[in-house]
Amino acid sequence: MQITNKKRMEHIDAQLLKTDIMYRFQYVCKFMGFNEEDIKVLHDAAPIIAPLVPVVVDTVYKKLHSFDITWKFFIERNEGFHGKLASSVDQLGEDDEAIHFRKNMLSKYLTKLVTAQYDAKFVKYLDLVAKIHTPAGGNKSINVEYIHVNALMGYVEDILLNAVCGLDCDMETKTKVIRAVNKLLWVQNDLFGRWYCETKDAPVLVKPTKSFTGIQVGVASAIATVVGALFATLL
Repeated sequence: MQITNKKRMEHIDAQLLKTDIMYRFQYVCKFMGFNEEDIKVLHDAAPIIAPLVPVVVDTVYKKLHSFDITWKFFIERNEGFHGKLASSVDQLGEDDEAIHFRKNMLSKYLTKLVTAQYDAKFVKYLDLVAKIHTPAGGNKSINVEYIHVNALMGYVEDILLNAVCGLDCDMETKTKVIRAVNKLLWVQNDLFGRWYCETKDAPVLVKPTKSFTGIQVGVASAIATVVGALFATLL
């Protein structure tokens, strides 16, 4: 009799992934290998990462200020801000009260990533960070399209990892911190995806056309076949 050591496949409830935020968080973390060891790495690195936060935040907002399409979101009133708002992107400067308010929020967020306890309360906070960038966050006039969110997440990660590379510590520590930060930001990006792609309040990312021509259907089918075959080779 042939004996096989087939690893048991873990069942994941597709519906719970959509309705239970903690279940979703745990699944994504497990899939990517973000675990207690990574959290400890982030906590241990907090004393050397936290001082970098002000520079990272200033760099991020300079980048946001370099494009009118991203800067325009800051002339909308954010929840919790009661100060004066600029009437146009040309009048909004990086030293404005509204920008200081947003910078403070980003500073708190980045600090929490390396200091917070990764419990249910913190997971809800990460989910809220994603939610407030959409109309579901309370202000229907704030709808930051996902293209900008995704670009910003990539930019923030690059800045953070570049800063870590410049730290005065051994290569093993740098490697562990870089891997932990990378995995964590992808977990956060999934929560953005949840609000942009899966909820009833998700904005329309692509406006559908009224109908497809026969050629369009054929091309779409061919692409799907190629992608399916490629995906199959990776499994």
